[in-house]
Amino acid sequence: MVSEAAEAGKGNLTRNRVLNGLVYALSIACLVWVYHDFDWKTELPRLRNIHWVWIAVAVASDILVYVVQAWRWNILLEPIQRVPLGRSVRAVYIGLFANEVLPFRSGELIRCYLQAIWSRISFPFVLSSALIERLIDGVWLIAAFGLLTLAVEMPPQVEAAAFALTGVVGILGALVLFAVLNQRFARHVTTRHRWSEILRSLVEGLHAMGRAESFPRAVAVSFLYLFLQVIPVHAMLEGYNLDLPWLSAAVVLIVLRLGTVVPALPGNVGVFHFFSFIALTRLLGVEEQAAKGVSAVMFFIITVPLLIGGSIALMLTRLNIQNILRRAQAHHAEHTQSSAQPPK
Repeated sequence: MVSEAAEAGKGNLTRNRVLNGLVYALSIACLVWVYHDFDWKTELPRLRNIHWVWIAVAVASDILVYVVQAWRWNILLEPIQRVPLGRSVRAVYIGLFANEVLPFRSGELIRCYLQAIWSRISFPFVLSSALIERLIDGVWLIAAFGLLTLAVEMPPQVEAAAFALTGVVGILGALVLFAVLNQRFARHVTTRHRWSEILRSLVEGLHAMGRAESFPRAVAVSFLYLFLQVIPVHAMLEGYNLDLPWLSAAVVLIVLRLGTVVPALPGNVGVFHFFSFIALTRLLGVEEQAAKGVSAVMFFIITVPLLIGGSIALMLTRLNIQNILRRAQAHHAEHTQSSAQPPK
């Protein structure tokens, strides 16, 4: 038994290393492809002409985006427990910080773990709220993409990403709808299987949140959450002296959100630059060297506030991100193992 477990562990470690290697290679390839011929001598002096007032607007609005995300999270959790907004904001920013320094969006697990521990809510229930968040975001994103295709011809890469996202959201949405309408399914799940208790709690959470009176408010706030993300992009384009309409910022945002659905390097390094470059050049007609400069500055402006906000939130917890990740993984493993035990 010990040798089998050891072999399984080695197999999982090997698969993780291979997957990490492929993701890192893809991200680095995107970064090299975008900047292999970047004209540093011409583009770097353009930074002196950036309107820093617009950059300040971009930073302030980017911070507001994630306060709204925490507000939306609180609305979803209302049927289970009312949570202070400041607590959710802190968990969100620690999760965002983790996404910027760790691969595969580990921050989603971390923020759910912190909310579960701080608010004493069942971990699967908190995971249910995060799943509903992503589904609502996916629906709004697909709707926005559909409207944009009426005005702008999208490149094949973006259309493929949108098609994949539509499929995933459709499948998960159908499962969530089934869970919301059929709570008896959760009650009849056998507790003998390792994951059954987690599935039971997950379905019960989806049922409680999906049928709550607060759910329409969460959907409306989700639209606000997506709309506010357009403001930092528009401010960034204005600050870089690009004379583009508001719709251009929406185009860049939708392409970025679709392009970064697939997990990549911490902070989506490379993939972010690739899709912002594609959006600016192929859809908006921005000159290539300028588009590369905008992509780099935009990444910096969006990333730095998250790192600063996450660092402050981490200081308040008096833990480092690796410790929190290990605790979150251990908590998840412990919860899974305890769920595997049959009831006495």
